[in-house]
Amino acid sequence: MAKLLENIFRCVNIALVNELKLLCMRMGVDVWEVIDAASSKPFGFMPFYPGPGLGGHCIPVDPFYLSWKAREYDFSTRFIELAGEVNTAMPYHVVDSIAEALNNHKKSLKGSKLLVMGVAYKKDVDDLRESPTLKIMEILDKRGAEFDYNDPYFPQLHKMRHYDYSHMKSVPLSPESLGKYDAVVIATDHSAYDYGAVVESAKLVVDTRNATRRVIRHRERIFLC
Repeated sequence: MAKLLENIFRCVNIALVNELKLLCMRMGVDVWEVIDAASSKPFGFMPFYPGPGLGGHCIPVDPFYLSWKAREYDFSTRFIELAGEVNTAMPYHVVDSIAEALNNHKKSLKGSKLLVMGVAYKKDVDDLRESPTLKIMEILDKRGAEFDYNDPYFPQLHKMRHYDYSHMKSVPLSPESLGKYDAVVIATDHSAYDYGAVVESAKLVVDTRNATRRVIRHRERIFLC
């Protein structure tokens, strides 16, 4: 139960900032600046950050396990289940944002050529378990987009429980290769990526992690989601 509490604590707080991000986008407010400002409080606040969804072997799974277990005791964990629903919806929000960004550039999602950067569930790890990027790729495929991926930790993908991308290999990054895609989607913010070079070369960057926050040039090419 202690382990469940720890993971559900993070799940609920990530859901909170994910929902707040959606509201801030509607209001035209930068949620990342809001979190930075709130973090300046010297006590009583712990920053959590929005993203494209939850990954890993604990946080996406444990809340739903506890909800299932609670039903044996005629108990409904409504707060926990709501947080799980918010986080589960984030990959769909990302794909909608990609479609909106392309539309702003007079492109349709269907038939567009995309590069997805990062398939690991979080930065600088070689772990695909429950990665939201895999769900994003599945939705993109269903909506008719064409895509490649790059991840320095995964030169080739393999067959998984819910997904089979074993035919896909990580494509190399270069100014020429980046420039051929209609959009580059930053799904996992690995430290190895040169985000300045990505923005410099790409026609459009959809940034789900605020990885391009320090990139000043060509801000008009960046769509934060």
